[in-house]
Amino acid sequence: MNDRVFLIVAVSLLFCGQAAVLAADDPPADSTLAADQAKAVGAAVKHDAKVVADAAKDGAKQVAVAAKEVAHEVAVTTKEGAQEVAATAKRGAEKAKAAVDGDKTATPAAKTAPPDKPPAP
Repeated sequence: MNDRVFLIVAVSLLFCGQAAVLAADDPPADSTLAADQAKAVGAAVKHDAKVVADAAKDGAKQVAVAAKEVAHEVAVTTKEGAQEVAATAKRGAEKAKAAVDGDKTATPAAKTAPPDKPPAP
């Protein structure tokens, strides 16, 4: 994309510079011819400027589309991360509550032995 813009600008400057050199070398005898040449050069410059502006506009649109996609991906990833953090916090709160209530389900055999078996030494 940028290479195309630079090529267009370079070609425009080349032609504009060449036209100016030719005009300086051999000034026309007719003033209307000089005016016509000036108009032609002005029109060429205006056209080239429009081409460059259009290329810049297209590039900006492409950047905007890419930025929108990246922003969407960041939002999705952030939402997933927030959900994981919330789930982890919920599990932690449940474990903390269970610890406070004295309901440690991780080692129930260590709390009490069944009535028909003697406790382990």
